[in-house]
Amino acid sequence: MPKEAATPESEEFEVSAKSTVHRWLVSLHPIHLCSTFFGFQGQKMSQADKIKQGQFTNPETPGYVGFANLPNQVHRKSVKKGFEFTLMVVGESGLGKSTLINSLFLTDLYPERVIPGAAEKIERTVQIEASTVEIEERGVKLRLTVVDTPGYGDAINSQDCFSTIISYIDDQFERYLHDESGLNRRHIVDNRVHCCFYFISPLGHGLKPLDVQFMKAIHNKVNVVPVIAKADTLTLRERERLKRRILDEIDEHGIKIYHLPDAESDEDEDFKEQTKILKASIPFAVVGSNQQIEAKGKKVRGRLYPWGVVEVENPEHNDFLKLRIMLITHMQDLQEVTQDLHYENFRSERLKRGGRNGPEPEEMDKDMILQEKEAELRRMQEMITKMQAQMQKQGDGDGDGPNV
Repeated sequence: MPKEAATPESEEFEVSAKSTVHRWLVSLHPIHLCSTFFGFQGQKMSQADKIKQGQFTNPETPGYVGFANLPNQVHRKSVKKGFEFTLMVVGESGLGKSTLINSLFLTDLYPERVIPGAAEKIERTVQIEASTVEIEERGVKLRLTVVDTPGYGDAINSQDCFSTIISYIDDQFERYLHDESGLNRRHIVDNRVHCCFYFISPLGHGLKPLDVQFMKAIHNKVNVVPVIAKADTLTLRERERLKRRILDEIDEHGIKIYHLPDAESDEDEDFKEQTKILKASIPFAVVGSNQQIEAKGKKVRGRLYPWGVVEVENPEHNDFLKLRIMLITHMQDLQEVTQDLHYENFRSERLKRGGRNGPEPEEMDKDMILQEKEAELRRMQEMITKMQAQMQKQGDGDGDGPNV
């Protein structure tokens, strides 16, 4: 039969039928069935649902690549890995080093410490005590190592009391260099000393000779932060006078302490002002306490005296809060200075010595000269022994000849 000509009514019916079949097929899709059943048909599909279906779309403006999200990846990786920091505290006994550290990190690092008596301190040498604690705050993990130096400055003759401390700092550099040069470099534990709090007595009129000699001995190996201990024994005027005196003596003796980096030009004004205040507060005059005291109707950490309460975290009473802010906000910079400056200086010196972990070059030259002389003496003795053996052999040969 001949095909009938298409009429407008038949074309409308065909288009309507196709659209009906199309809607029916779409309704059989599982996602559409779920959205229809739960009433989500009218909502837009989220970006995660589009990615699940293989629909990658650019949510940003044209020309956007996406590497602006790299800091987020570094942040997630760093939080997952955790952070490591090593803090050394050095100072005479009785200046409140342990109390301050416990106050800074709200933990008890020395639960079983025994304080030796005067008789025991006479023959006691400087010791190294490293305490490691895992601290977690809001999902961020910090592996904190505090290196204490009991016995420093307690002996009658304190001339060589800091040689043990310097050896410990160098040993950590040596261990890190060995691990870095090894085959397995994925899990290197960083025990290098990133910062040293040097405690200065508030009872003097500035730095003692031992303070000067020690800071000059370590200022090229570690970041030194001077701290005036037990600042509640000083009036405000005495505290400012002592700070100026210490800074003048530091400049006079050429001691290199840790200087906070300048704030970048794109930083906000609050951070710039904070950095300015922290720089003006060096050396930090601090007070430490782990006791909770009620003052003005609230619980605070402080020290109770007959004349009132000294609040540890009150910036008008001492610089404890400023010291903690400096340590936390510049912890990364302290690690970078340790890596880029102090560790590189140690590494370059080791390479100059040919990778040997031995004495200084002058001592090495003396030893080499002595070894060469001993080797020359041995060679001469061997030559003399050979000549005597040859002469004896010739004499024996002449004696065995025929008689004429």
